[in-house]
Amino acid sequence: MACTTILVGKDASYDGSTIIARNEDSANGEFCPKRFIVVKPEEQPRRYRSVLSHVEIDLPDDPMRYTAVPNADLKEGIWGEAGVNEANVAMSATETLTTNERVLGADPFVELVPAKGRKGEDGYVPEVPGGIGEEDFLTLVLPYVKTAREGVLRLGALLEEYGTYEMNGVAFSDVDEIWWLETVGGHHWIAKRVPDEAYVTMPNQLGIDEFDLEDALGDQENDMCSADMAEWIAENHLDLSVEATTPFNPRDAFGSHSDADHVYNTPRAWIMQRFLNPYDEVWDGPDADHKPMSDDIPWARQPERKITIEDVKYVLSSHYQGTPYDPYGKLGDEHTRHMFRPIGINRQSQLAVMQIRPYRPQASRALQWIAYGSNPFNTLMPFYANINATPKYLEDTTTRVTTENFYWENRIIAALCDAAFADTSNAVDRYQEKTGGWGHRHVAQTDAAIADLLAFEPFEAEADDDDLDDVQPMEPDDIIAAVRNDEVRAALTDANQKLADFLKEETDKLLDSVLYTTSMKMKNGFHMSDF
Repeated sequence: MACTTILVGKDASYDGSTIIARNEDSANGEFCPKRFIVVKPEEQPRRYRSVLSHVEIDLPDDPMRYTAVPNADLKEGIWGEAGVNEANVAMSATETLTTNERVLGADPFVELVPAKGRKGEDGYVPEVPGGIGEEDFLTLVLPYVKTAREGVLRLGALLEEYGTYEMNGVAFSDVDEIWWLETVGGHHWIAKRVPDEAYVTMPNQLGIDEFDLEDALGDQENDMCSADMAEWIAENHLDLSVEATTPFNPRDAFGSHSDADHVYNTPRAWIMQRFLNPYDEVWDGPDADHKPMSDDIPWARQPERKITIEDVKYVLSSHYQGTPYDPYGKLGDEHTRHMFRPIGINRQSQLAVMQIRPYRPQASRALQWIAYGSNPFNTLMPFYANINATPKYLEDTTTRVTTENFYWENRIIAALCDAAFADTSNAVDRYQEKTGGWGHRHVAQTDAAIADLLAFEPFEAEADDDDLDDVQPMEPDDIIAAVRNDEVRAALTDANQKLADFLKEETDKLLDSVLYTTSMKMKNGFHMSDF
């Protein structure tokens, strides 16, 4: 799957939250309808079988409740993609990554080998299951981890035992930390903690550009990896450093260095960082510090100002506005406007933004912001994660086109607006602003209601760690106990439904508007009216 990820550390976000966000994009020429669901412990499998690789894995008997955004059509498996569990741990899986031949030669992918012949006949050879991949990761990991670090360690152990058939990047977050894990070959992996004061951009490339192997194999303060990583690198001559340097550069060693990256990947990192750090360096022209095809755009960077949810939505909707590369723009020419793969693309399936807020009670701390379809034309709305059920408008996505669910309604709107971008952009902007403002107000009102319900006193800006511990349980088991509040869950479920009802009304209005606008531009129109 082709996707784009941004991770925002707690000191880089506007409100002290950790934020992990990713567009899930379907393959070229495909659409992948998505659903928003909550998975209860009794619904979680105890023995899991992958549809694509046929690997079978026994799962623990104590899963937590969690949200997910699976496929509406399960013919290729679940593909849970993004969610938050009862420990207020969020997971985004996955960002498809690139690699190189040396890595695959040293640790080949674990791919399904089909059976040969027929069982019971001479010469029959049974199939050999493949490893785990994007289809499986969320289901295998999120229900069982109580911190972001635990998420890394559980997925790392599964990768070492079962292997994988693809390169992927996976994000984990809790209220304190964000970790980013990258698979390396069939069984190896590295993971790095996102600096609190920084954001990370990930555009389908192996991204980590600095890695402390000593820390990863020792204290694991900011880095983790497979236990044999140092020996494996040395034995296979993967370190490309000219001199013995620290930290090690995984992007050079494990990543790709192809011409295709300059069209498909690096321009997306460039446009995101150009927006979030416009004055730190020169981004345009022949003397630019970084250009769209630069291979050294940093993995992590401190922003020039705090990053908001709206900033996350904007960069993950980007089509190179204000540059010669915008397919809807008037700068450049027909060649430049289609040079680079945009972030906001036609085959977007869903956008999930998981926000873990330190200043709210555990039971209402996690928000999962959701958008479906092509991001330049949709809206991003906040749904609480600690719920009993999800609104049918977002859950009951069908495999056929209909205006009765949020996924397909967004798809129809995008197709209409793309064909008449200039004529419909004002309507889309008004829709995004109105729904976004309503969403923030709705969260504030719901937060206040939950605070009253729990007799919760909001944290003061100057509160120290001891104050926070006094009013809010912080140990994982205490967090789970606080989250398992039936009264709060019912209230948050109702709040999500109220938001979905408003969203349906406003999305219907936008569809009415853009359908009328585009219909009036049909080429078989005529200036004389019928009598």
